[in-house]
Amino acid sequence: MATRAKRRRVAGPVGGDADPDPDPVAGFLSWCRRVGLELSPKVAVSRQGTVAGYGMVARESVQPGELLFAVPRAALLSQHTCSIGGLLEQGGCAGGVRQGGVPRGRAGALTSVSLSERGALQSQSGWVPLLLALLHELQAPASPWSPYFAMWPELGRLEHPMFWPEEERRRLLQGTGVPEAVEKDLANIHTEYYSIVLPFMEAHPDLFSPRVRSLELYHQLVALVMAYSFQEPLEEEEDEKEPNSPLMVPAADILNHLANHNANLEYSPNCLRMVATQPIPKGHEIFNTYGQMANWQLIHMYGFVEPYPDNTDDTADIQMVTVREAALLGTKVEAERLLLYERWDFLCKLEMVGEEGAFVIGREEVLTEEELTTTLKVLCMPAEEFREFKDQDGWGDDKREEESLTVTNIPRLKASWRQLLRDSVLLTLQTYATDLKSEQDLLSNKEVYTKLSSREQQALQVRYGQKMILHQLLELTS
Repeated sequence: MATRAKRRRVAGPVGGDADPDPDPVAGFLSWCRRVGLELSPKVAVSRQGTVAGYGMVARESVQPGELLFAVPRAALLSQHTCSIGGLLEQGGCAGGVRQGGVPRGRAGALTSVSLSERGALQSQSGWVPLLLALLHELQAPASPWSPYFAMWPELGRLEHPMFWPEEERRRLLQGTGVPEAVEKDLANIHTEYYSIVLPFMEAHPDLFSPRVRSLELYHQLVALVMAYSFQEPLEEEEDEKEPNSPLMVPAADILNHLANHNANLEYSPNCLRMVATQPIPKGHEIFNTYGQMANWQLIHMYGFVEPYPDNTDDTADIQMVTVREAALLGTKVEAERLLLYERWDFLCKLEMVGEEGAFVIGREEVLTEEELTTTLKVLCMPAEEFREFKDQDGWGDDKREEESLTVTNIPRLKASWRQLLRDSVLLTLQTYATDLKSEQDLLSNKEVYTKLSSREQQALQVRYGQKMILHQLLELTS
């Protein structure tokens, strides 16, 4: 994934009593100058002319390749650069989120840690060290990042679906995969907080005041890290390594996202540079990319979507177990069902399917082409051919067949493959609470659409985009 995110904004240190800065932008820009963050005179931080909250707008026309701003690595906020970096370095792990990692910066005075704390910050998300850094810095009156914090989204008003009432989340996003993803997030947040974060804060009461020892605040900060943090990409030869640890990148997290973005973040040893990738006319907003993300991923991680048909990276999922269910519907006797399960187990052995996996379909391509091709072939091949195929432990390097599962050639697949794929799509469509026509009627009636809440509009865009892809598959497999 290329980068990070953002949505709305918060003033002042979390849990502090100070009044919000009346002009957080001026304070932030002054801070940028002090830390050496170079902002091009051709761009401006603004709420005017942006799609959401703060953004960056071109004061003058910008050409591709022009530098928009450069962030020195010393200005990045991470587990390494915070004032308790020494403690987190020895007690933490190197997991991560999106695209980040910096050399060790300002280490704090606390550099010793008990053996029992070594590795104690390891977690499934990998975000715990950064979150503890934020919990400490947000409450510290003298934190060097205070002007930066004043530009953050208002924590109590984040639009992330994890803050929606459960009933509303399930009702509006049923079938999209978002409710299930959020429920996993909430369970992980609860576990991490009580098993790792709270014990760590209680063990260091001089570093974490009582007002930041709150599951609610931790919950909000997790959403903020999901939406705002970056993770520096690994070099190609380092792909097998653990991801770099996440970090906050001032100025970069001001930019909003579009699939058709006009700027991109570049990493170098001394700084991170935001560079224009397209001509940007005067007065137009500057957009970064958070990666090639479907609308369900955007709303899950960042709390917003791109309206149809703008998100060219949108996808629809067909759960792998749904294809198995569709295949089972075609069996008539117990022997056929047993053979079907044998085929499925073999696909699991080949690591082509899993109980929680999904086949991902884009507008123009199948993103999980190899997995879906292999699954359709194995589930549809004659029994004798399957026995031979299984005895050979799948295809050898020189026996792979030429079938390709791009969207354009789906009509040319074998009839049995098309039928299984079609049945799987029909089962997937049944998981939604509404049909495509209902969505189309809402979207085509501007008067009705504008009366929907922001959450209703965004959920509608997610559902509609997925259903359009699924209905395209129905046409291609008919």
